Amino acid sequence: MTETPPITVAALYHFTPFADPAAIRGPLLSLCEEVGTRGTLLLAREGINGTIAGSENAIAQVLGHIRALPGCADLEVKFSYADQMPFNRMKVRLKKEIVTMGEPDIDPTLSVGHYVDVQDWNALISDPDTIVIDTRNDYEVAIGTFQGAVDPETASFRDFPEWFREHRDELLEGKKKVAMFCTGGIRCEKSTSFLRKEGIDDVYHLKGGILKYLEEVPADQSLWDGECFVFDERVSVGHGLEQGDYTLCRACRRPLTAGQRASDDYVEGISCPLCVDERTEEQRARYAERQKQAELAKKRGERHVGADSASRK
Repeated sequence: MTETPPITVAALYHFTPFADPAAIRGPLLSLCEEVGTRGTLLLAREGINGTIAGSENAIAQVLGHIRALPGCADLEVKFSYADQMPFNRMKVRLKKEIVTMGEPDIDPTLSVGHYVDVQDWNALISDPDTIVIDTRNDYEVAIGTFQGAVDPETASFRDFPEWFREHRDELLEGKKKVAMFCTGGIRCEKSTSFLRKEGIDDVYHLKGGILKYLEEVPADQSLWDGECFVFDERVSVGHGLEQGDYTLCRACRRPLTAGQRASDDYVEGISCPLCVDERTEEQRARYAERQKQAELAKKRGERHVGADSASRK
């Protein structure tokens, strides 16, 4: 029997109105630190979103706390497992949105698309009357997506509404249904709500997202090609949520193949073939200092929290 890895990873989100997210933050962070979980949780007036990791008991305590918050009793969580802690520290942050779309009138608690269970997804996206749209960012789509899906080539989810409005007519030409998907489902809560507000009723999204699909659908029955990018130290996962083959460029936070890491443009923590022309010498100097401190911390047997602070901006 295969032994379950010791670290439980819990990915969660829930749209519900919080009157005072700041009042929720303190007790939640204190509990996370007390039980030893790591990861990031985002709080906003529209709800909670994030991924945390820790022992099974620690995760259970945090989830119990969250489910006791107003409107969170029905919180759904996607679990996976890791051999090593995939996060460096614990953060609970206050945000304007738990996933940033920049459309203030969108409210997934009032209107969203039709949820499609993973066992029904293949039939929907194979239907010639269906247009399939990947709502994730360009660097995520680059390492894996569903067969036949449209890639918006957006750098940020905030770009999605403008992209859709510009390409609406060509996307919908000859199609009766729109099917959308993302990593865990949260972006599709907003993207389907957005399309409904744009007057499109036959909108569908994959319940539980790509992660649920990869967890439950066998590889020999799958219409997924490649791996799925995840926002933690695992970098990517495949079928069965097994850790994938990609690693992360610490300068631009993009996933890298073994071939890209073999490039002369790849310097650990400083540059890669994807970002070498995007960064200034001043930025690379800062990255080099951060990498130096990370290596010194590793020699001392410590985690350097700055290792996860690089930005794609």
